[in-house]
Order: sequence, then structure tokens, then C-alpha cells
Amino acid sequence: MFAHFDGVVAEKAADSIVLDVNGVGYLLFVSGATLQMAPQVGERMKLYSVLNVREDAMELFGFYSREEKAMYERLKGVNGVGSRTALQILSAMSVRDLSLALVSGDAGALTRVPGIGKKTAQRLVLELKDKVEDSELTGSGASVSPRSASAGPEAEAVAALAALGYSASEAAKAVSRVAGQTEKADELIFLALKSLG
Repeated sequence: MFAHFDGVVAEKAADSIVLDVNGVGYLLFVSGATLQMAPQVGERMKLYSVLNVREDAMELFGFYSREEKAMYERLKGVNGVGSRTALQILSAMSVRDLSLALVSGDAGALTRVPGIGKKTAQRLVLELKDKVEDSELTGSGASVSPRSASAGPEAEAVAALAALGYSASEAAKAVSRVAGQTEKADELIFLALKSLG
């Protein structure tokens, strides 16, 4: 119903932003990453949005990028993951880190998110590992969260392998197989290339 809101930031709270769009204030619940991307009160911002209609409430959720919105909708589509849980996951992990965890089958990374147990983490991996977009793995989408702007060595290695012609999912799997062996991106690339044959 609402694709996005473009207005002035009127208020910021721990989990929400009020955007003033032509004199109407819209309360949008946001992830920690979106909150970090938000400008100061009084400045303009565009948020992609999802309207969630429940029996007892209508809530708007806002996202700094199309990638974050798409990931939220995928998370919400998994049985047992509601709107707030999906937002909590996106607050704890950048889209890139979450994508890498899903593609590489790293359910353990997901269990570090408060409120996500082992079974839910395994269900997320099972249902979403084939639905991750290459741009989400490499961070080549329009917007990158501040936490992934200074990418870790794993993300750098995945991006380098993708630049060499490997698919993002192949690259992510190769890097996840060797991730514990070193903390340096160039060494990860070398080890991942060896594992790819």
C-alpha cells in the first residue's frame, strides 16, 4: 500500500522514527541499522515501508534500503518469525552478514540474536538460503549499512571471489569453509580459492 515515505525526521526513538510528510507524522518502526542511517531531527529522509495489518493494530515498518526491506519480508515469511522478530534480526545483523550466515548454513550466528533459538535459526537457514540475492552477499546494492560499510574479512573475500567470476553463493560457501583459519582477507581469498579447486 505504501511503497516509501520521504519527509523530515520529526522524532527518533530507540526503535522508531516519526517522518513528517507534508504535515502528517508517520510512525515507522525501524531496525538499529536504519536508526544509525537516519539523519538528525529536522533533516530529510526516505524510508521504504511495509504496512503490517493485524487484528488489533496497523503498524508501519521503515527501511533505509530496498535490500533491507526485501530481507525483512523474507524473514517475516518464515513460520514463527513475526514482524518484531524480523526487525530484531535486522537490528542485530547487517543484511550482508545475515545473507552470509544464511547461504553458508551458519545457524549458530543466528542464535546469537536475542530471542532466536536453535530451531528457529535452523528453519531460517533451511527456508532462506536459496532466496538470498547476490547483491546482498557482496554488498553491491544501493545502500550498505554502516556496520557493513567497513566490511569484515569474510565479506571482503566473498566480494573478491565474486569479482573473479564466482557466483556470490559459491564464494560465500567457500569462504565460510575456511573462515576460522585466518582473520586476513587476502589469506581467506587464497584458502577459499584452494578449496574451490
